[in-house]
Amino acid sequence: MKITEEQVRYVADLANLRLTADEIRRLRADLDEILAHIDKLNELDTAGVEPMAQVLYEAEETATLRDDTERPVLGSDVALANAPQSGAGYFKVPKVIER
Repeated sequence: MKITEEQVRYVADLANLRLTADEIRRLRADLDEILAHIDKLNELDTAGVEPMAQVLYEAEETATLRDDTERPVLGSDVALANAPQSGAGYFKVPKVIER
C-alpha cells in the first residue's frame, strides 16, 4: 500500500496543517513504513486468540478501575461557573480556525 504525496497533502489540509515539500516527502515515507508494518501484523493468524474486553479482567484484586456507579449530572451553572466566558448555556471560546 503506497501513500501518495497528494494523499499526504489532502490529510494535511483536513488537519489544517501547512507542510513544506520536504515535510510532505518525509511524512509520505513514514506513513508508507507504518502501513507496511500494519500489513505484516495483518498476516498473523489470530483465529485461536480470545478477544479481550478489558486488560485487567483477570486481576480483580489488583484492578485499579472504579465501580461504574450512577451519579447526579453536573448542571450547566456549575460547569460554567469558572468559565472565562459563557453565554446561552455554553462555553465561549475564541475562533482558532479560519479558512
